[in-house]
Amino acid sequence: MQGHKRSFGEISKLPSGRFRARYTGPDGERHSAPRTFETKGDADAWLTLRRSEVLREEWTPAQRVRTVFGDYAQTWLSDRQLKPTTRSHYRSLLDNQILPTFENAPLKAITPAAVRKWHATLPPSRPTLRAHAYGLLRTIMQTALHDGEITANPVHIRGAGNAKRVHKIRPLTLSELEVLVCEMPERYRAMTVLAAWCALRFGELTELRRRDIDLTKGVIRVRRAVTRVEGSYVVGTPKSEAGVRDVAVPPHLLPVIREHLRTIAAGPDALVFPAAGDPTRHLAPASLYKVFYRARDAAGRPDLRWHDLRHTGAVLAAQTGATLAELMGRLGHSSPQAALRYQHVAGGRDAEIAQALSTMALSPRP
Repeated sequence: MQGHKRSFGEISKLPSGRFRARYTGPDGERHSAPRTFETKGDADAWLTLRRSEVLREEWTPAQRVRTVFGDYAQTWLSDRQLKPTTRSHYRSLLDNQILPTFENAPLKAITPAAVRKWHATLPPSRPTLRAHAYGLLRTIMQTALHDGEITANPVHIRGAGNAKRVHKIRPLTLSELEVLVCEMPERYRAMTVLAAWCALRFGELTELRRRDIDLTKGVIRVRRAVTRVEGSYVVGTPKSEAGVRDVAVPPHLLPVIREHLRTIAAGPDALVFPAAGDPTRHLAPASLYKVFYRARDAAGRPDLRWHDLRHTGAVLAAQTGATLAELMGRLGHSSPQAALRYQHVAGGRDAEIAQALSTMALSPRP
């Protein structure tokens, strides 16, 4: 964010390209325009009007703009460069959890007591939702503190930003995984084994193109992911920067993948796991879940979610002796930061991990 000092006030260019105007009033406090401006000239004009009020001695504390949370939050969200899914998530949190309480509250009137009272109204049965809503409110108010709108961040409840997992994930055993794959329709079996053994996310799998799979080297190149936002499919980068990665495929899966590509994916840009009946459309989660739920019941795992296959893959990889840094590289995780610094050393080891996974799968079981 770039700032430009003037004889009166300050104009800053935000990451969104819009401009914010602020000034110090005769009361010694810092004041911001209630909205951002499309051009620097508009911001300058607003400051000129405020300076004129001061010079004519027409500026009074009663005329001070009292920024309310709703207006500030709207500007905060519009000025952020966010992934579509993140923006949609924040929009939902604001509309459903935060604005009903704080929309018309002046920023300076939001107290720690008001925040605690609000937090107590959030549904205890949804700890992740509570943590995300709290985290968003705290972040917005922290920006308000940085902007000089408030003198202290009132959003401070110990532990409120952490969520205890309600759904306890139990990874599949190899026998359960074998049954699950066999019970899936043939067109989804390759997708299922990649979700489990390679720990790929749903959005990464459903945006895979034929050119992303190198059967000679036994590698899947994860470069994109697709998400569904308000009924539309949006293709972008993976969930995090670390999500862009090459994942070595356990050798025992290569025949399955090769056969799938032969029967499903045609040209290099063809989707590997498209919607049924239309190879150009992305697979909808609901279409997969219809058959997945039946298969998980047959495997005796009615508790299993599709995303739990990724957890299964992480556990299986860990059992090969992979280091934390290697696991972070294989899974495309962006934390802990210490592991990311050593992610580059996992390149050679990833193939060894994949080989160990196949050895595990092909070993005789009691």
